[in-house]
Amino acid sequence: MLSKSQYIRGLQCHKSLWLYKNQPELRTLPDAQQQAKFDTGHTVGSLACQLFPGGIEIEFDSKDFEGMVQRTQELIDQGVSIIYEATFKENGVFAMADILVKNDDKWDVYEVKASTSVKDYYQDDAAVQWYAFSKVLDLNRIAIVHINNQYIRQGDLDIDQLFTVVDITDIVLTKQAEIPIRLNAMEEMIKAEEPQVELGAHCTNPHECDFKAHCWKDIPSPSVFNLYRMNVNKKFDLYRQGIVEFEQIPSGQNLSDVQQVQVQSSINQQPLINKDVLRSFVDSVQFPIHFFDFETFQDAIPRFDGQKPYMKIPFQYSLHVLHEDGALEHKEFLGDENADPREDIVRQMIKDIEPVGSIMAFNKSFEQGVIRELAKTVSGYQAELMQMHERFIDLMDPFKQLGYYHPDFNGSFSIKSVLPAMFPDDPELDYKKLEIQNGGMAMDIFAKLHLLNDQNQRQKIRHDLLAYCHLDTLAMVKIYQKLVSLVA
Repeated sequence: MLSKSQYIRGLQCHKSLWLYKNQPELRTLPDAQQQAKFDTGHTVGSLACQLFPGGIEIEFDSKDFEGMVQRTQELIDQGVSIIYEATFKENGVFAMADILVKNDDKWDVYEVKASTSVKDYYQDDAAVQWYAFSKVLDLNRIAIVHINNQYIRQGDLDIDQLFTVVDITDIVLTKQAEIPIRLNAMEEMIKAEEPQVELGAHCTNPHECDFKAHCWKDIPSPSVFNLYRMNVNKKFDLYRQGIVEFEQIPSGQNLSDVQQVQVQSSINQQPLINKDVLRSFVDSVQFPIHFFDFETFQDAIPRFDGQKPYMKIPFQYSLHVLHEDGALEHKEFLGDENADPREDIVRQMIKDIEPVGSIMAFNKSFEQGVIRELAKTVSGYQAELMQMHERFIDLMDPFKQLGYYHPDFNGSFSIKSVLPAMFPDDPELDYKKLEIQNGGMAMDIFAKLHLLNDQNQRQKIRHDLLAYCHLDTLAMVKIYQKLVSLVA
């Protein structure tokens, strides 16, 4: 007996399913950010039930699936017409329906997703549900309920506008004949020896496999899989030719300029420096230099007026200002977790950022995108915001333009790669010493902060958020000063 999720796992990779059933201890458990995505899915699923109010929910019990199946059948026998988390075990599959609705004498199945579109793999997900349910129910249709990312909240949440319902019955029916064949193959495979499956794109598509660390344990670092912006299929072509380490790449291999520098630097274990590129960048900077970094959160379900699902809402920034005489000052903002922070953050930015001088970000497109959105959604400040927008320069540019490349970048120009390579032994610049160590953690933590009742814990989290964002801009200051020293 396979669950729906196990069947989907088997479609992605037989070895992944075999390991899940036979050696689950090798699995990488979800981290905090993955768990936050799961939590969002549960929240969205619960809210979608309001599209079909008045139903009865089957309480989830991981120790008693049989009881859930029995309870579902009891509700159907009692004439209940709307059931949430209806559970069936038929045709060799254990599956649950997010929402089951009786429509005359037939049943409609609704599968809720926190995404903003119908992804291809949802079709297989729904197909195996139909396969299981159709043995005990007369089904009418099956549909995906997903978030409508064009919905803009104004006043009370409009559930009907928040969700989009897409009927995929026709596609699901075309997949029915293949399901028993695939199920039988999976059941037989699970009983046999571990299948020998080569590494491939399936390791990360459509999801990164939670057994990847196990299967990839013999791949060295760096390897061809770290080559900067190389197409994934091309990487696997090299791998299948036995080309894994940089030293194995033939001299005639077609590589981009960045990839060539990456390989050369790694083999020689020496940084490569182009002073002309660095000097051009340094000369383009105008004092006072504003080292600026936003933190944003994204709600699947909009909390505030004028907010769309998954819109980036800035709640925090850190700003280091470096003056021409070498003086360095720090300013920061952290919004109220109980209110829409957008207007407050704009007002404070206008106070803190001087009207002249460069504004420097690491990957400026992110900050500029947030500012453009603020200019559209916070009325009265468009001129000031767009004037800031035009002053941004990107501290990532001299690295992407190969002014400085270090082998420890490992094909990445993110600040989390650049900083430790340039300052390997500086405890002041070590993110690992912080409670919050990356932007994803900051986003997830702040998004839930308004739900936390413990005020002392709230204050600690706010302190941790400030410490993290402060390090982001301090790191930029140090990186910039290091580049200046290289061309002095």
